[in-house]
Amino acid sequence: MNENSHENVFELISNNYYDLTTAEKRIADYIIADPEHVQQAGISDLADACGTAMATVSRFSRKLGYDSFSALRIAIAHALSSQSSNAEFLTGKITMEDTFEDECQKIHTADLAVITQTYNLINEKIYMKAVDMLLNAKRVVCMGQGGSVIIAMEAAHLFSTVCGKFTCIQDSHMQVITISNMDENDVLLYFSYSGSVRDMMENFALASARGVKTILFTRFPKSPGAELADIVLQCGSSESPLQLGSIPARLSQLFMLDVLFSEYCRRDYDTAKESRKRIAHAISEKHVE
Repeated sequence: MNENSHENVFELISNNYYDLTTAEKRIADYIIADPEHVQQAGISDLADACGTAMATVSRFSRKLGYDSFSALRIAIAHALSSQSSNAEFLTGKITMEDTFEDECQKIHTADLAVITQTYNLINEKIYMKAVDMLLNAKRVVCMGQGGSVIIAMEAAHLFSTVCGKFTCIQDSHMQVITISNMDENDVLLYFSYSGSVRDMMENFALASARGVKTILFTRFPKSPGAELADIVLQCGSSESPLQLGSIPARLSQLFMLDVLFSEYCRRDYDTAKESRKRIAHAISEKHVE
């Protein structure tokens, strides 16, 4: 096979998603949604399922670096087999026939897999640069749209236990107002799984005009948002950009957030320790004896 033979095909699809045509994205979405079927399907079957021509499937395969659809199909089978030693619990998909134990094991396997995938995507130099940016910022504003706001809120809450300069803005109008009053001493910490939300693009354009530094948590390093961000931190998961947010997708970002927070505290240990001590004392007054 080619130079991509040892690279996970799902990683290739995610990394190149925004370089694909509309028809090719339909193929990518179908593969991500049902890889078990694709590894056994013929090229005509996949083309029919995606409403494309067989030539488009072949072009899609070559764009990922595979010589043919057959080579792509082998890569999908290899990626699936490497995810777990128990083929029955590869995807985390729940069926009506599953027992409760089956259900728990599938979810456990899927959640562990996405954290491992995210761990393998961590680039130490990029994370160190992100931590430097957060440490040197006058203030850090956490944002997101839709379900990503939940992760942004968690980020602001977590970092606020060691530093008072972290906040979260949820409303889209307030996001624009806030960014308009930020400057080159501030950092925008943004969460967007797809990296292609309209409000995010508008916010990034405004942040750039204001000289605000930006850090983006996303699955897709070639997404429109990633092209605008100063630093991109990539998470793992097996969703296309148009799928609704799943627990594994959020877990992957929480894992990244935990790594970022841990390194931030380690770099400013005394300040973090003293802050957490003060907060713990204040919160203790909220508890009932």
